[in-house]
Parts: sequence; structure tokens; C-alpha cells
Amino acid sequence: MAELTGQVALVTGSGRGLGRTIVEALLELGADVAIHDISEDAPAQYGEGANLTAVAAMLATPNARTIAITGDISDEPSVTRMTADVAARLGPVSILINCAGGDIGAGGSKPAPNGALDISLADAAAVMQRNFIGTVLMCRAVVPDMIARNRGSVVNFGSTNAHHGVSPEVIYGCAKAAIIHYTRCLALEARPHGVRVNAISPGPTMSARFLATRNADPRMMGEGPSLDRYARPAEIASAVAFLAGERSTFVSGQVLRVDGGDGLYPA
Repeated sequence: MAELTGQVALVTGSGRGLGRTIVEALLELGADVAIHDISEDAPAQYGEGANLTAVAAMLATPNARTIAITGDISDEPSVTRMTADVAARLGPVSILINCAGGDIGAGGSKPAPNGALDISLADAAAVMQRNFIGTVLMCRAVVPDMIARNRGSVVNFGSTNAHHGVSPEVIYGCAKAAIIHYTRCLALEARPHGVRVNAISPGPTMSARFLATRNADPRMMGEGPSLDRYARPAEIASAVAFLAGERSTFVSGQVLRVDGGDGLYPA
């Protein structure tokens, strides 16, 4: 049997990009997976699929089920509806991956300006809602049932921006830092019940959205042995699968930075 056979995973923001690669990793390990995005047509934005339903059908395997769910993770009624739908169609969620987020402001694109003093309050609130509040709402909806069953693993998404001063993307970094500390607090509360809560902080990763919205440095896109490059989505997904699965059963409250050592401080 595969490591995650019989388990149900819910991966937010997984109709495209890095989330989709995480789904593929969990399916390979045998989990049934709920594939989520904010709308049915979200995968088409960067050419990653016709729609969410098509992506779910394409990723399904003979040994693992997939379903498509849509909804806004920053809206509590939407989160309640989505999680109830997953439980009804696949069963109780035992793996929650909070991948959805992004530095997206009130207008649906990157805030501009985007500094510590000049970002608009509307953009700041939108970034916090999309990242920190969305993660909190998803955990509030899913983790109590994990605690009742004494079983579950949560992987929240931070960012390397959460670990040092940055400019621009200041509020995004603050939101991710809040997620990391929330992860530690939730891990403390869930510890007596055998539920593990961890976070991952990826470095810049070559997802379709990243390549479409950033001025990527060609020197950082190499395929050689050097770690002085952007991450590949599969490298982040492997780390998520480790924290979600049976090889990390005594790991909780931790933050795994997957950045090729870029965050190391020189002596």
C-alpha cells in the first residue's frame, strides 16, 4: 500500500501552479484529494487547464479519487460549505494543505505601491485576508474534526519573505510571518490530540504564475547541480508530502525552509 492510502487531503489553491504539483505528489502516495481553487475557470488564467473540473479529472488515478471544489478561503460561509462538501464526497479530511494565498491586493493584482508605508489599507487588508485569515478559517473548519478523531496533519504555507526584512511585498511578508506563528500556536493546542501542524517556507519557485508575473532572472533557471537558482515546483511538493505523511509522525510545530540555502547568513 502507498503511504497515504485511505487518507483524504484537501489542498487549497491547487487547481494550478505549486498547489497542483502538491496534489500530484499526494496522489502518487495514494491519498484521495480535494482540488480547490477560487473559481472553476482559475486554472485557465495561466494556461494550466481548461477548468478546475477538467484538472481534477485529468489528475485522478486508478487508486486515488479526486474532486473539484471552489470557494473563497477568506469567507467563512464559503469555507464551511467547501469543507462540508469534501467530507460528504470523500470522507473526513486527515491532511490539510493551506497553499492558497499570494501577494494580491484589493483590485485582484499585486499592490502598487507595495512598501511598508505606502501600501493602501485596502490592499493591506486584502493581502492579510487572502493569506493569514484564509489559513485561520481553513484550520478552524477542519482541525476540530481531526482533534476529535485524534488524527491529522496540517501544512501551512509561509514564505522566505517571512524570515527577514523585505521591500516591496511588505504586508505579504507580514502575513506569512503571522501564519508561521499561528502554526506554532495551533501545534501547541493540537499536540495532546496527536494532530500535527507544520509550515513550509518556499523560496522563489518556477510556477506558471511566477514565470508569468515576474521578471525572472535567466541565470536562476538553470538545471545544473548548483542550488543558486529558483526552486522547481516538485521540490517544494516533496517537502510538503514529507510533512503531511507518515515519515514525519513525530514532527510538529516546525517550519521547513525550502530555499536551497538562500536564507543562510554568512559568517
